[in-house]
Amino acid sequence: MTEPAAVTTPAVQPLRLGEQLSVWPPVVLAPMAGITNAPFRSLCREQSGGKGLFVSEMITTRALVERNAKTMQLIHFDPSEQPRSIQLYGVDPEYVGRAAKMIAEEDLADHIDLNFGCPVPKVTRRGGGSALPYKRNLLREILRAAVGNAGRLPVTMKMRKGIDDDHITYLDAGRIGADEGVAAIALHGRTAIQHYSGEADWSSIARLREVVPAHLPVLGNGDIWSADDAVRMVRETGCDGVVVGRGCLGRPWLFKELVSVFEGQVDYARPDFGYVAKTMVRHAQLLGEWLGDEKRGVVDFRKHVAWYTKGFSVGSELRSGLATASSLAELEELLARIDAAQPWPDSADGPRGRTAGAHKVVLPEGWLDDPYDCAVPGADAELDTSGG
Repeated sequence: MTEPAAVTTPAVQPLRLGEQLSVWPPVVLAPMAGITNAPFRSLCREQSGGKGLFVSEMITTRALVERNAKTMQLIHFDPSEQPRSIQLYGVDPEYVGRAAKMIAEEDLADHIDLNFGCPVPKVTRRGGGSALPYKRNLLREILRAAVGNAGRLPVTMKMRKGIDDDHITYLDAGRIGADEGVAAIALHGRTAIQHYSGEADWSSIARLREVVPAHLPVLGNGDIWSADDAVRMVRETGCDGVVVGRGCLGRPWLFKELVSVFEGQVDYARPDFGYVAKTMVRHAQLLGEWLGDEKRGVVDFRKHVAWYTKGFSVGSELRSGLATASSLAELEELLARIDAAQPWPDSADGPRGRTAGAHKVVLPEGWLDDPYDCAVPGADAELDTSGG
């Protein structure tokens, strides 16, 4: 086990979301399609000792209202998950309101987050995700529908800086969110056109913190690869907490490190490969149990292999074998061939996940003509499947 460098505890308070929900430390797992399902959330929660907030994959409001079978599985929470958090995606205030009301009345979750940050084309081409805040009045109607129908459940929003440098929306969106009663705002310091390229602009998080009312928590997101990064973001921006996405890919124990630094401890240790291997097997096993089939679980786990093994001496043949394994026994046998005593490598730190360059943002025709148009973008604007 490799000891980390000592860090100084930042002065932060528990994250207050509405009247009933208090989150300590103020650390949130960002929704990621195909990643933040129940098994992965369970791993992260185990590492954190149950502390923090762990959000579901993106749930489309239409699919939820229509009780799509896949969607209903995605909103299943383990009994140990408290609080339960659902992220909703929607572009139609009616569907968003109906979904929020359904969650509240049927006790499906304790917290609702609204997605205004997704940059992928199948979302933005329908006017959703990071495209939507450009339409100020439509954004207001969606937020009003969600907050107004959620009862006592806190509603938060997650967004990006804007579509591109010529269409920056986050300050207007933050003011609208504050006006409509959201419980917190999370900002990823990139535009939609950047996707995950370059460096996140943390100064935009600081600017948002200055603009919205002091009582409204602002959470920072983007380029948190380590516990030290989280501390630095809080110090540099004055944000009230952090949202962690790609930094925890293949590294659920990052949440243990985050709890440690926010609680003033420096006695956590980076895992050796033996610990990583055990976590990999457990992750695949949990996926199999969740999907109801061991092989499906191991196949779904394959995408995590490169993240877990990053920086370790594994070898191309074994790495390839791990990425094509079809059973837990095969996965365990391959992992047993790798030196379990390998310490955590420095090369495993830093960026992971998607880092490709800028992408064209696909928008509905005429989307940029009028930023105050309140029309719902087309009859088929609501996605009918969840999970991104």
